[in-house]
Amino acid sequence: MAEIKLFDRWSMEGIKVDDKGLKNYINLRPVIVPRSAGRQAKQQFHKSSMNIIERLMNRLFVPGHRGKKHLISSGITSGKSTTSWTIMKDTLDLIEQRTKKNPVEVVVKAIENASLREEITGYQVGGIMVRKAVITAPQRRIDLALRLITQGSYQKSHGKGKKIVNCLADELIACYMYDASKANAIKEKERIEREAAGAR
Repeated sequence: MAEIKLFDRWSMEGIKVDDKGLKNYINLRPVIVPRSAGRQAKQQFHKSSMNIIERLMNRLFVPGHRGKKHLISSGITSGKSTTSWTIMKDTLDLIEQRTKKNPVEVVVKAIENASLREEITGYQVGGIMVRKAVITAPQRRIDLALRLITQGSYQKSHGKGKKIVNCLADELIACYMYDASKANAIKEKERIEREAAGAR
């Protein structure tokens, strides 16, 4: 039997998740077309059954607002599958050209590096709000990593004259290299973890 490759180009064989906490939540089941069209949406924790590349593509539909006053808005995105498909395919192609490695492996390592380990929650004690450090759940770690990567990419692209493909490739490669000076996702992750360390 022929090997199933992502976009009929990139193999997913032999890619490992080093972070044991995320191992069961990053799905690397081989697919040609990373588009499930919400087949498992009614199942609890269905996101764990979706291919990780599809989850990143879905996040490109609506990156989310950054900042309380909508500093960077989601209004620039169209939410079309073909647009997201083209962006993802071109990004993986660009990553392969720059790193000479399997781009899926680069994406998986980038998500691992950008995922938070702990964050801050607030709760009320009497009349005051108390901030406390809490361990981040594995599923939420991946959700936040995907959000930080896409928001960081659109922040570099929006109004700057740079294509989102180049910005997304830059962000993923910087996260893969764990370069906080170039990756917005790594910078934000370290900021939140520093706050959490101070609130222990």
